[in-house]
Amino acid sequence: MAINLNKITLEKSGDTHKINLSKDGIDKNREIVINLNWGQEQKKGFFAKLFAPGEIDLDLGCFFELNDGQKSVIDGLQFAHGQGGTKDKLTRQGCYTGIPWIWHTGDDRSGAGSGENILVNPQGVSELKRIVVYCFIYEGAARWAETNGTVTIKVPDNPDIVVEMGKQYSDKKFCAIAEIIFGQDHSMTVKKLISFHPDHGSCDQAYNWGMKWSAGSK
Repeated sequence: MAINLNKITLEKSGDTHKINLSKDGIDKNREIVINLNWGQEQKKGFFAKLFAPGEIDLDLGCFFELNDGQKSVIDGLQFAHGQGGTKDKLTRQGCYTGIPWIWHTGDDRSGAGSGENILVNPQGVSELKRIVVYCFIYEGAARWAETNGTVTIKVPDNPDIVVEMGKQYSDKKFCAIAEIIFGQDHSMTVKKLISFHPDHGSCDQAYNWGMKWSAGSK
C-alpha cells in the first residue's frame, strides 16, 4: 500500500484501508464518490491504428447489501434504454435520498470524459453493510491490458483511495475490483479484490451474495 497526503493506493489484492466516518463527523451534505476511469492505449504506426479494434466500453456497477438483509445490484445494464430515473426515486439506478442510498450517475461508453460514477449518500451509511464494486466489458474481447482501469473512492476530508487494475490479461469479461464494508463502529473499510469472472452470476457465487440472475442488454 502506497500513502501520500492526497492519495492512498491499494497495490496488492487483499490490501485494505479503514476510515473512521465518525471522526469529527462526516459531512452529511457531501457524497462519497466511487469513480471508474479508463483509457485506451494508442497503437503506434499506421497499420496498428488501421487494424486496431474499436473502443473499449467498461461499465461500473456494484452489489450492495443493507443491514436488514436486503441485497441488489446497480449497473449500466440495469437502466439501459432510458429506464433510469431521478436521484430521489428508487429505480434501477438506485436512489440517493432513500434506500439504498446509492446512485449510479449514468453510462459512459468510452471513458474519454470523467468515467462512470456511483454516489453513496453519507446520511445512509448506517443502513449499509457492504458493497462490492465491479466493472465489466459489455461486448468484444476482454482487452483488460489496454484499459488502464482505475477505481477511485473519494470520502470527504480524507485522502482518495485508489485501486488500479494494472496490466491484466484475463479472458473473463467481469472484474470485481473492491469491497467496501461499513462497520457498526461507524467505519468504512475498502479492500482491493481484482478477481475475474465470466459474468455477474459467477462473481455473485464467489462472494456469497445469493442473488438470481438473467441476461441483460444495452
